[in-house]
Amino acid sequence: MTNKVAVVGGGSFGTAMACAASRAGLEVVIWARESEVVESINAGRGNPFFLKGTPIEPGIAARSDLREAVGPADFVLLAVPAQFLRGVAEQMRPALRAGIPVVSCSKGIERGTCALMPEVIAQALPDATAAVLAGPSFATEVAQGLATAVTLACADRAAAERLATALSSARFRVYTSADPISATIGGAFKNVLAIACGIALARNMGENIRGLLIARGLYEMACIARAKGGDPVNLLGLAGCGDVTLTCMGTQSRNTTFGIALGRGRSTAEILAERKVVTEGVHNAASITELGQRLGVPVPIASAIDRIVNRNAAIGDIFQELLEHPTGAELGQLIV
Repeated sequence: MTNKVAVVGGGSFGTAMACAASRAGLEVVIWARESEVVESINAGRGNPFFLKGTPIEPGIAARSDLREAVGPADFVLLAVPAQFLRGVAEQMRPALRAGIPVVSCSKGIERGTCALMPEVIAQALPDATAAVLAGPSFATEVAQGLATAVTLACADRAAAERLATALSSARFRVYTSADPISATIGGAFKNVLAIACGIALARNMGENIRGLLIARGLYEMACIARAKGGDPVNLLGLAGCGDVTLTCMGTQSRNTTFGIALGRGRSTAEILAERKVVTEGVHNAASITELGQRLGVPVPIASAIDRIVNRNAAIGDIFQELLEHPTGAELGQLIV
C-alpha cells in the first residue's frame, strides 16, 4: 500500500503537491526548513510565505524535523531547489527505509557536476527508487485544485504506475513514463527558454521570435536528451512540450518574469536580490551549457542565456548572434 507521503520542501510547489496528494486521499506530512511555515500550516493558516492568498487542504501536517517527516513515509516528493537537492537527500538517508521511492519535483540540473536529479538521488540515496515528476503545473493552480496533468517518470515501470495511481485525483492527472532522463531535461530546459521568451517580450521583438525560441529550444532539448540516453519522442509529452508551452507563455512563470525584468534593463543580481523564491533558469542555463559541451551537443539558446544571466553579456549582441546562427537541415542532428 502507498498511503503515506512526505513532501520535502515547504515552498510554493511543495505546498501545492501536498494539497494534490491530500486530495488523492493520502496521509501527507510536509517538511519545511522555515519554522514560520511549519507553524502556519499546523495552525491552519496555510502557507502565506510562499502561497499567499491560497488556502491549503486541511489535515496536512508540517514538521521541522526532516527525519521525523520522511521516516514513516511510503514515498517521498522532493520539492527543494535543484541546487540544494543533494544536501537535503543526504540528510534524509539515515531515516529512509530501503527501496522507498523518492520523486524529484525539482526542475533543474546540478551545477558543477551536470548531474540530473534522478542521478543525484541515486548517488545520495543508493537504496531508494529514483523518479521524476514534471509537466505544466503552476503551483498556485495545483494548490487551488484546477485541472492539471503531469508525468511521473521512473525506470521502474511498476513503481511509476503505483505512484501515479496514488497521486491521481479528479483534477490532478498523473501519466507515466519510463524515461526520467527526458523528463528531467525537459523540466530544466524550459526554464531557460522562458527567460529567453521573457527578454524577447520585454524588448518588443514580436511574437514570431517566441515561436522560434520555443521550437529551436525544443530541438536543443531533444538533442541533449538523446545524447544522455533518453528518447526525444517523450519530449512531445507533458514534461517537454507541455511544460515549455506553459512556462514560456504563462504570466505566472517566475522565469518569464525574470526575463522580462532583464529585458527592461535590470541586472541578474538586482532581480534575484528581491526574490524569495529560486529562479531555476539562472542555474540551469549554466548547467545545460556545460552539459552540452561535455556531450558535444551545441545548445546555442541555452549558451546565449547563460552568457546574459551569468556573464553580463549584452542582450542585443547575444540575440543578434542567435539570429545569425547558420541555417541548414532543421532536424539534422536527430536524423539517424
